[in-house]
Amino acid sequence: MVRKKFDWENGAKLEDHSRRKHKILREYFYQYIITRCQLPKQERFRLAIIDGFSGAGRYICGTAGSPIIFMEELNKATKYINIQRAEQGLPLIEIECFLILNDSEPIAVELLKENIYPLHAEIRDTNRQLHIKTHYMSNFFEQAYSEIKSLLRAGRYKSTIFNLDQCGHSQVRNETLADIIRSNNSAEIFYTFAIETLLAFLQKTNPKQLATQLSHLSINEYDIAQLDTIMDKKSWLGTAERIVYSTFKKCAQFVSPFSINNPNGWRYWLIHLASFYRARQVYNNILHINSGSQAHYGRSGLNMLAHDPSEEGKLYLFDSSARDDAKIQLLEDIPKLISSSGDAVRIEDFYSGIYNSTPAHSDDINIALIENPDIEIITESGGTRRKASQIKIDDTVRLKNQRSFFPIFLNNTNKKD
Repeated sequence: MVRKKFDWENGAKLEDHSRRKHKILREYFYQYIITRCQLPKQERFRLAIIDGFSGAGRYICGTAGSPIIFMEELNKATKYINIQRAEQGLPLIEIECFLILNDSEPIAVELLKENIYPLHAEIRDTNRQLHIKTHYMSNFFEQAYSEIKSLLRAGRYKSTIFNLDQCGHSQVRNETLADIIRSNNSAEIFYTFAIETLLAFLQKTNPKQLATQLSHLSINEYDIAQLDTIMDKKSWLGTAERIVYSTFKKCAQFVSPFSINNPNGWRYWLIHLASFYRARQVYNNILHINSGSQAHYGRSGLNMLAHDPSEEGKLYLFDSSARDDAKIQLLEDIPKLISSSGDAVRIEDFYSGIYNSTPAHSDDINIALIENPDIEIITESGGTRRKASQIKIDDTVRLKNQRSFFPIFLNNTNKKD
């Protein structure tokens, strides 16, 4: 039986890890709307938001839950976009949002209707460019999914965001996550779970693989409770990230396996799933704005999940210190990656190839591309880029003829037979 997560009727308490993930969700969603409404000739944007575990909309402290966060950020972003467009002499954009709100607790849904009504009424009165249609459901998510899918299909929604903030791990199947992405390659998913429940699931379904993944921690894979003793250790975080990534990598092309940061024990995960590198690029940047909210253990350049027992890893908290480390590793990693596929790669292909394997900020990646002495960025017209901010996806990153990162090879070419 699925246990209740919150006592909405008497007032639900907002936990610290929920506060952190709500801040990330809020800021990412705002940037999502801004990014999707950038075309000068665009006059309309349609999207659907599915909050599969919506709750009642507000906690006992008065803080907004995810349904109200979505509505507030839609309102804020729509106003900002149209102010900017009016100043530039561009047509205003109409944004249409289909907001599907589901919770298995009927009382939560009734309270949600009450909590949303004032904000919805305010938006209707003050923001003529934003149109929100709400649809309420009360069911377990897996049972509701087929109806949700039919609603999206009937409305022909191409841009969709699923927020699946479940309790535990058992309420959403991996097959459902994969189907969401497969049914619409513009879909994105925010997915929350507790690591203990994921490990318990893997213990039942694939014990041999789990045993291999946990072997270096000297933990008996048949006694998950033992993990409580090591969940505050950095080595545990690195192992958990690899388990999370290997579990969900078949669900979407881009999976962010980062834990919600808690030095007292990395137990809760907020992962982001998407089909395009641009979504992951924006997500990485949002994590840096919220430094300390999520955590990664391992490499900070490329190949972030590579595990070398002889190499001491570092805790990456998306702060300035972590970014300094990332810049150093990126300068070393990028030329090696380019050389593995020849001597040149289109920038768009380069981005698509790296963003699933790096926690780095997009600015740091672009700076490394410009400042690296072994590579150059060539424009479509044959010129050379000098500034990181001017790199375009149609540019090409190319190895220079004289390179320093393979000194052994260079020395060998200078030897005479």
